[in-house]
Amino acid sequence: MSRTARVVWDDALTSYNFGPSHPMAPVRVELTMALARDLGVLDKVELAGCVPATDEELALVHRPSYVEAVKRVSASGQPDLGAGLGTIDNPAFKGVHEASALIAGASLSAARAVWEGTAEHAVNVAGGLHHAMPAAASGFCVYNDPALAIAWLLRQGARRIAYVDVDVHHGDGVQAAFYDDPRVLTISLHESPRTLFPGTGFPEETGADGTAVNVALPAGCGDAGWLRAFHAIVPPLVREFAPEFMVTQHGCDSHALDPLANLMVSLDGQRAAYAALHRLAHEEAGGRWIAVGGGGYELVQVVPRAWTHLIAEAAGHPVDPATPTPQSWRQYVRDRTGETAPLTMTDGRNAEFRDLSGGYDPADPIDRAVMATRNAVFPLHGLDPMP
Repeated sequence: MSRTARVVWDDALTSYNFGPSHPMAPVRVELTMALARDLGVLDKVELAGCVPATDEELALVHRPSYVEAVKRVSASGQPDLGAGLGTIDNPAFKGVHEASALIAGASLSAARAVWEGTAEHAVNVAGGLHHAMPAAASGFCVYNDPALAIAWLLRQGARRIAYVDVDVHHGDGVQAAFYDDPRVLTISLHESPRTLFPGTGFPEETGADGTAVNVALPAGCGDAGWLRAFHAIVPPLVREFAPEFMVTQHGCDSHALDPLANLMVSLDGQRAAYAALHRLAHEEAGGRWIAVGGGGYELVQVVPRAWTHLIAEAAGHPVDPATPTPQSWRQYVRDRTGETAPLTMTDGRNAEFRDLSGGYDPADPIDRAVMATRNAVFPLHGLDPMP
């Protein structure tokens, strides 16, 4: 399906570093790029660099006073709790503005490439910082790069953008940025806010004319339920919305091994969602697709394989899940982290699911979650909530 795919990368993107004990260790993107390189996936894409987002670009989403506060923390390394920096989640560090602005700039570069048509798809695996708010850092996120990419596209003249977020955490910052903007459809598929940060993302949060969509899944949900929910919500709403662009966030912390959440999705389930979103981008958005990373805190076993699959899918050359990981990469993992790398690109799951069109079970908590979302938003789009 793909014609051209661009991966935005600069080694300096690993400078977004909250310290050695923080879950969001930059080695996860370092290992991702190394695996994609050793597997030959990067040979199938155009690699492009990036520059930091300017203050004017950051102001598309963030208040100038907040950007100035981040700069002060960046220069001194001292906390500013009013700006959300200096907490356990978001420790203050020297250089935080520069590191955060570069990630934002990478997602803006991806958006620019797709807007200008120099690439059909563009990927920033270091991005996806979807919790950052206009005037505060939140949830490991300082500047909200997916929201900035969307806002930039709107500034250029885009009229309809669909944002789909499959991170295990609610994409609250992106939802907040466009909650009353009917030009942006935000769909977040996440673990229930009753059991996970940030405590938002209930089906009743519907935004302007139903353009905020939240699928809150119960803890323990695995491939079959997760994909059933995805297909019951995402394709029909995206098709009805008819976007000109798709922006997708691919936090892989829905994985069963992730230490910070409680879903049980496999790499194979995640890979199936990547393929479905790729198809939707071509079917409904003329192939214009910007994909970013996000959460993911199993640094060796999950993140590098998940996002290498994402890059390969965007390139139009999916990696066979049975493919062995390269010996060179396994040794790099050992040298870099002391851990034993996974041997193949799969968890060995079939990632099968039953489509909701076959009927739903009101006693099933996953089906109840799906129907709560359909009942809340489908009528606002002229869709029948019943399967």
